[in-house]
Amino acid sequence: MKIVLLGSGNVATHLAKALKSKGEDVTQVYSPNLNHAKSLAGIVGAEGINDLTEIEEYADLYIISVKDDAIEGVVKSLKKVTGLVVHTSGTTDINILSSQVDKAGVFYPLQTFSKDKEITFENIPLCIEANGENELAILKNLAAKISSVVYELNGEKRKVLHLAAVFACNFPNHLYALANKILNQNGLNFEIIRPLIAETADKVMGNLPENVQTGPAVRADESTLTKHLSMLTDMPELQNIYQTLSNSIKLTLK
Repeated sequence: MKIVLLGSGNVATHLAKALKSKGEDVTQVYSPNLNHAKSLAGIVGAEGINDLTEIEEYADLYIISVKDDAIEGVVKSLKKVTGLVVHTSGTTDINILSSQVDKAGVFYPLQTFSKDKEITFENIPLCIEANGENELAILKNLAAKISSVVYELNGEKRKVLHLAAVFACNFPNHLYALANKILNQNGLNFEIIRPLIAETADKVMGNLPENVQTGPAVRADESTLTKHLSMLTDMPELQNIYQTLSNSIKLTLK
């Protein structure tokens, strides 16, 4: 298929590479920043542009991979296109597209992406939705080319999934950053807890997380909890997070 990619961020970069590797023809890459557009376009052999009026009208697929707040503005520039228009958002309703174009869909990869870290799409869940059977078939075929894990989800289920993903990915990563802050302030290196993080993540690959919870809260070790809270007296925001999460762990055991 001839594919136009609107966006040049983390998701767009990895998606473009995955599609190109499977023989799809990414013909244009759009970004408000021309350098960013040309940089990604150069990787996949496409034309880089920063003007939405230059978007070609007869591609087969248009993938909008920009910030959620920018999707509506981008799709309004695609009213004349004849191909299928999709976005890659976990929370944005398909109606934001179908109200502007005839063929609309969602192509949402459930993964955390960084431009400088290579990743394979083979086991990344791809969540798809479309406003017609033909459009859905197109997305199913395309998704199956780059991933072995494809789900057909409506907008409400996708929003729930995205919310769960924030709890499972974004929040833990922030907690890693806070752990690093505590370590650095006390002359310790983050490297020392990397094996702990790896083992914790590995446990939930074969078990439900509530069945492998450890730590002072699950043991009702009030003495340790009190000591930890006292150590955070000078960091009330961390003290509050510690108390809130400890209480949440206790509640799950009741």
